[in-house]
Amino acid sequence: MKKITYVTGNWSKVMSAKNILEPLGIEIDNVKMDTTEIQADTVEEIAKFSAKEASDKLKCAVLKNDTGLFVEALGGFPGPYTHYVDEKIGEDGLLKLLEKEENRNACFIEAFAFCEYGNEPVVFKSITKGKIAKEKSGQYGWSWDFIFIPDGYEKAMGNYPDEERCLMWNTDAYYDLAKYLKNKID
Repeated sequence: MKKITYVTGNWSKVMSAKNILEPLGIEIDNVKMDTTEIQADTVEEIAKFSAKEASDKLKCAVLKNDTGLFVEALGGFPGPYTHYVDEKIGEDGLLKLLEKEENRNACFIEAFAFCEYGNEPVVFKSITKGKIAKEKSGQYGWSWDFIFIPDGYEKAMGNYPDEERCLMWNTDAYYDLAKYLKNKID
């Protein structure tokens, strides 16, 4: 069994990775550690940099991700600056920016960077499509969960408990990672 250390403090991400990857023969360990979050134009660049840094420090294979919220009417903003925008204006500020917008289409792009010690990272990407609600709702989750409505749902993610919410994300990247690792072993 291949072992990967998922560098994150988000238990939901670890749970998702374990649920998908462990049945495929990939053991997931978890370490919470700070990594440098560079300013870059893509979430892929940010994830790659963090994964390389973590792998070099831990001297093992790691998985690191970065996620951005891309709002169509705002030209993809906040994109790779999602965390910063959340701290500065939050979901209320984003709703204000979209007040007069009819186009509420948005997506989360999640870049997973896998890095084996001594190698360069490889990136796998998942895109969860949806739209931005007109107002906040829900009691579960945090931040964007209260305004993001995934395709196929009527309400914002914050209206669903953790075990349902974690199933709303597109998880293609995990399967792509498993396929990549299987091809390396075979």
